[in-house]
Amino acid sequence: MPATTLRRRGLLALAAAAPLARPAIAQQGFPSRPIRMLVPWAPGGTTDIQMRALCDAASRKAGVPVVVDNKSGAGGILGAQALLTEKPDGYALSQMPVSVFRYPVMSSRPPFDPMKDFTYITHLTGYTFGVVVRADSPWKTWQEFLDYAKKNPGKVDYGTPGVGTSLHITMERIAEEKGIDWTHIPFRGFAENIQALLGKQIDATVDTSGWAELVQGGQVRLLVVWTAERAKRFPDVPTLRETGTDIVSASPYGFAGPKGMDPGVVKALDDIFKEALYAPTHLAVLDRYDMPVMYKGPEEYAAFARQQMEEDRAMIEKLGLKIN
Repeated sequence: MPATTLRRRGLLALAAAAPLARPAIAQQGFPSRPIRMLVPWAPGGTTDIQMRALCDAASRKAGVPVVVDNKSGAGGILGAQALLTEKPDGYALSQMPVSVFRYPVMSSRPPFDPMKDFTYITHLTGYTFGVVVRADSPWKTWQEFLDYAKKNPGKVDYGTPGVGTSLHITMERIAEEKGIDWTHIPFRGFAENIQALLGKQIDATVDTSGWAELVQGGQVRLLVVWTAERAKRFPDVPTLRETGTDIVSASPYGFAGPKGMDPGVVKALDDIFKEALYAPTHLAVLDRYDMPVMYKGPEEYAAFARQQMEEDRAMIEKLGLKIN
């Protein structure tokens, strides 16, 4: 038989087999309807803005709307909790803050098991955290703030987006290390947190870099950032490490779906959102908030989640933090 005939038959065989090698879900035309992305934070905050930009880019890639559904409160666990009653078909997803791994450890009645109840899909990014005070406050530096808090037990109130968040946990780690007694005030998101500060209801806002424009506008003063290196927009502001506290906190996150998802659906979603992650419109939002790209695929993300859970369990037990 001529070689050309053999080659032609081989190509035809490969072409016939190719559709069979695709994930089963691809043959079903996934996605064929809108995807709902639960964002467990209030509208207008850093995470909400970033996730909306990501979902907008993902919509263009997927060919169907990817719609943000805000479920704020409870320290960021309501999105994950809502997944417990959703079908594992890829049309309901949730952003997964690190509080998802911490809340079950702190609660005597855990609402879910982070390692059994979810399918981890794509890891995305992390935050630039910092502590801001009003521009008219008496504290010009982080050290002045710490000194005042130590000399005045119970008189300093700080706000975060909720119990069990990295912001809450880190502030309590600092308090333990420095011998400080201050009061944690949890809010539903950045908007409430910063308004409480500007309204003189709390002394400091501890949150993501949604405060950046207010710092640049002179309404609030940034005392310290929690990144490994100084934030590029605020080169004069020290890191926690530089001020004598060996902590770096970025609270990295991604998104997940309900447990039991088809691997083909997971791959399709990861492909969609990986491309959206690197879309210029989304990268511009990350740059605006000094948020790095921290991509991990499904397997690597699941391994990261397992490690995060173990580390957080050890930290929470050491601090003795309980919710109920």
